[in-house]
Amino acid sequence: MSLAPVTAPDAKRLVEKGAILVDIRDSEEHARQRIVGARHHPLDALTTLEGIPAPIIFHCRSGRRTADNAARLRAATENEAYILEGGIEAWRRAGLPVIEDRTQPLEMGRQVQIAAGTLVLVGVLLGSFFAPRFYVLSGLVGAGLIFAGLSGWCGMARLLDLMPWNRREAV
Repeated sequence: MSLAPVTAPDAKRLVEKGAILVDIRDSEEHARQRIVGARHHPLDALTTLEGIPAPIIFHCRSGRRTADNAARLRAATENEAYILEGGIEAWRRAGLPVIEDRTQPLEMGRQVQIAAGTLVLVGVLLGSFFAPRFYVLSGLVGAGLIFAGLSGWCGMARLLDLMPWNRREAV
């Protein structure tokens, strides 16, 4: 038995009838933006959802994570269960209530993308306008990203995690 996709308006109707929204995103994503009333059960810690006597609607940011992990989510509950098509993005586009806390830091993956992109761009610009040796900066960032992808360890993420804006309490 797989998880049926449900649109945001249909999910809202199901919630009004007692269904439970379950947010499977990471804690930092949930702290920054969440659907009003959604329960938070991060995918990496989700094993089983016992004691919920209602249909469950799983959601992530765009719907891809829930779709990619549908079998695992299905195994976590014996209840009737759905995937929110388009995730929280579709929920918001439908004009449904979302809590946003922009005082919370961006997700670490996005911070790494911003930092890496900035460093590569700076390396290319400095290399183009001042001295070719600055291209090494872009090369080092690229090598670091390759290493992070292969090893699962990202030095830039570790460094960014120490920054003051990442020291706030998660909700």
